[in-house]
Amino acid sequence: MNLDRAIFAFAGVMILISLLLAVYVSIYWLWFTAFIGVNLLQSAFTGFCPAAKIFGMFGVKAGCAFDK
Repeated sequence: MNLDRAIFAFAGVMILISLLLAVYVSIYWLWFTAFIGVNLLQSAFTGFCPAAKIFGMFGVKAGCAFDK
């Protein structure tokens, strides 16, 4: 798995977890969902993604998400 796919998977899992928490724990967990969305949006424009830095420290290799 390359870095791009790891980021997509991580963001998707975090959104699903926050939605489950909003349904079963507190509606305020939707703020976490909004935070994830804002972070995805800002990384699209700035190229800076904190999760990518962290995954890079764990040795996930960079690459294009849709290369075969």
